Amino acid sequence: MAMNKKLLGILNEQINKEMYSAHLYLSINAYLTSKNLPGFANYMRVQYQEEMSHALKLFDYLLERGERAVLAEIAAVKIEWKDPIDVFEDTYKHEKLITESINEVLGEAHEVKDYAAINMLQWYINEQVEEEAHVSSVLEQLKMVEGRGTGLFMLDREMQNRVFIDSTQV
Repeated sequence: MAMNKKLLGILNEQINKEMYSAHLYLSINAYLTSKNLPGFANYMRVQYQEEMSHALKLFDYLLERGERAVLAEIAAVKIEWKDPIDVFEDTYKHEKLITESINEVLGEAHEVKDYAAINMLQWYINEQVEEEAHVSSVLEQLKMVEGRGTGLFMLDREMQNRVFIDSTQV
C-alpha cells in the first residue's frame, strides 16, 4: 500500500532537516577547532555523525516502504559564534526546532493512521528527549564556568571522550 502523499512529503522534508542539522554541527566543529577547543569540536563531530545517521534512517525507511526518498538543497549554515555558550545556546534552540518538527511528522502519521510510520517515529521522539537533555546539560555547565578559564578547559577535556555510537541500528 502506497504511503499517504502528504506524510511522504513531510518525511522527505525531515530528511533534509536532519542533513541541515549535520551540516550545522560540522560547521560548529570547524568553528570550535579554530578556537582551539578540540573536545567541544569532537562533541560536534559526533553530533554531525548522529544527524547523518538520523537522515539515513529516514531515507532507508522510505525505501523499505517502496517510496522514493527525494533529497532537496541544503541551506547554508551559520559559520561564526561569539563563544562556546553562544554555540550551545544555538544548538539547544536548533534541537528544540527539530523536536517540534518530529512532533509534527508524528502528528501527521497519526492523522493518516500510518501505524508503521508511528512506530518508526517513536524512536525519533525518544532520541530528541535525549538530545535536548544532553545539550541543555552542557549549556548549563558552560554557564556555570562562564564559558572560560579552567572550567572551560576541563569541560573541553571531558567532551573529548564522546564517541559516535550508531543508535539507529539498535
